[in-house]
Amino acid sequence: MAYKITDVCVACGTCIDQCPVGAISEGDIYKIDPDKCASCGTCADACPTGAIVED
Repeated sequence: MAYKITDVCVACGTCIDQCPVGAISEGDIYKIDPDKCASCGTCADACPTGAIVED
C-alpha cells in the first residue's frame, strides 16, 4: 500500500532525502506518486510532523 502526505506537511524536505525510489515531489505540500512508491515507510519514519500515512 502506498503512502500519502497529509496537510500537516510543513514542506521541510526530509522525506525527499529519505525516499529510495524518488517518489516524492516538492510543492506547497509535498506529494507521493503512488505508482512509484515502494511502500517501504522510510519517508513516514523520517517525517518530523507525522504528516505521512498509509493510503
